[in-house]
Amino acid sequence: MRPKARFLIKTGIIIIITNRKNMAENNKEKNGLRALRHSAEHVLTQAMLKLYPDIKMAMGPAIETGFYFDFDPGEHKINENDFPKIEAEMQKIIDTDLSFIKEKIEVAEARKLFSDNEYKQEWLDGIEDKKEKAIIYRTGDQFVDLCAGPHIKSTGEIKAFKLLSIAGAYWHGDEKNKMLTRIYGTAFQSQKDLGEYLEQCEQAEKRDHRKIGKELELFAIEEEFGKGLPLWLPKGAILRKLIMDFALESYFAKGYQLVSTPHVARLDLWKRSGHWNFYRDSMYPSMEIENDQFVIKPMNCPGHVKIYNFKPRSYRDLPIKLTEMGTVYRFEKSGELSGLTRVRGFTQDDAHIFCAPEQLQDVLLETIDLTRYIFKIFGFENLKIMLSVRGPNNKEKYLGSDYTWELAEKVLEQALKIKGLEFTRYEGEAAFYGPKIDVLVKDAIGRDQQLSTIQVDFNFPEKFDMTYVDSNGKEQRPIMIHRALLGSLERFIGVLIEHYAGAFPLWLSPEQIWVLPISSTHQKYAQKVAQALKERDFRIIVKDENETIGKKIRQGELDKIPYLLVIGDKEIKNESVAVRKRGQGDIGAVKLDEFVTKVEKEKKEKI
Repeated sequence: MRPKARFLIKTGIIIIITNRKNMAENNKEKNGLRALRHSAEHVLTQAMLKLYPDIKMAMGPAIETGFYFDFDPGEHKINENDFPKIEAEMQKIIDTDLSFIKEKIEVAEARKLFSDNEYKQEWLDGIEDKKEKAIIYRTGDQFVDLCAGPHIKSTGEIKAFKLLSIAGAYWHGDEKNKMLTRIYGTAFQSQKDLGEYLEQCEQAEKRDHRKIGKELELFAIEEEFGKGLPLWLPKGAILRKLIMDFALESYFAKGYQLVSTPHVARLDLWKRSGHWNFYRDSMYPSMEIENDQFVIKPMNCPGHVKIYNFKPRSYRDLPIKLTEMGTVYRFEKSGELSGLTRVRGFTQDDAHIFCAPEQLQDVLLETIDLTRYIFKIFGFENLKIMLSVRGPNNKEKYLGSDYTWELAEKVLEQALKIKGLEFTRYEGEAAFYGPKIDVLVKDAIGRDQQLSTIQVDFNFPEKFDMTYVDSNGKEQRPIMIHRALLGSLERFIGVLIEHYAGAFPLWLSPEQIWVLPISSTHQKYAQKVAQALKERDFRIIVKDENETIGKKIRQGELDKIPYLLVIGDKEIKNESVAVRKRGQGDIGAVKLDEFVTKVEKEKKEKI
């Protein structure tokens, strides 16, 4: 019988806890804003019922950016033109300064209160099943709703609010249910904060990756092909490849090895990994093939585990770093899909590192450094760090013992502290198999975008009986680190499009340079210019269509091409190019060889 594998725990780990006072203050501010927005939603609902008494309220939570209200409009056709009237009615309720009053009542009493509302009756079914009392909130003596809170003291505390948009939304996000109407709004502590947010929204609308992706012909999502399944058009496919190539080259330089795993695997594998029990809501149903059950993969990790276990491993082999641009599929409700940032099929720049316990800290530090380097190259330098851990009251949702979870959380904290990175601890946000560092980047208009994740896992090595032989000839368990630095390529590219508003730096631009001959007599030299640049691996288009030079320039600017080279008689005579640089316009004539040297340097330095 072989010796039982065990963990070797590095001694002398220093436990660092983030600043609890700051964290508590941040949470208090966040919760206060959430209560304000939830209260603003109640004011919206009350105003809507005053203006449209026969609508039926369904639900209305606070969300990260504000709040929304779902309702059954009946015969009413409400649109954004009605917002001024609705906002005026809301302001009346705010000016009246009505108190929010919480009550606990029996379900039977609540059913009478909402007897004509099937949506509230359905909520009450769930409360009754749990054998709990119903919680209601009254707004003075004018309005009542089924709600768990929290709320502010009175409507008068709402100082700044705005209705933003209207959309359709299926009840419970399920397309099999009835389509309701949803009004989105927001509220802030001050008019100044609201004004800054509205300015950000205006900028975000201009930068919307769905709009720019269509204009620049980067990707398409077609209903017949499938919701949430992007189709990469030629220019978008080039952009995607450039990002993948850069990422992989960066990983190879750090000792990663490229692997590839299939899109499906036997159901038994996902049962063993725990995905089938803990992650099934995000997985597609199994399919039968020759009397065996297969599942389309939601993650790449079990495949990488199997590759590790392909042959015996020694401590001399560790750390082993396996990377894959692996496409995975996860179920998302149709109402939650959004362009590239929320999809059903996506490719992860996935990697798994298998190391000895005494290597864990160094591996984590290297991974953090690599993450920061990658983001710096793409123009993201302002990072926000979240440490996502188990929820203390629902441990049944996670694999593993308290001991391994506490250890994993502590080593992640330690690595962040060593790097001098501030972080916020979030309970209940861990993966089911381990705690994680989530990295958010601040984009060009100040929004935090979650992209990277680094996870420590003591559970998969145990479940899959992973071992290595240590220097004493004894079998030990490796520790597994899951990491996706770009996250999903689809979401990353969506964020990147909005960050640059489609005006990518030279090295990332699908089309880097257009050569624009003024007339047919300039085409021969234009081809010579293009060839000189192609030999240096630039992506060149010669625009020799029978159109005016002005129209060609305007189209190049609309397509956000980094450089436009105008070719006329003077350029042929002087063996030069007339350069137009994106964002700067005409910067004058430059010798061809000088221009090639300049843009080569710009491309190499990724600036």
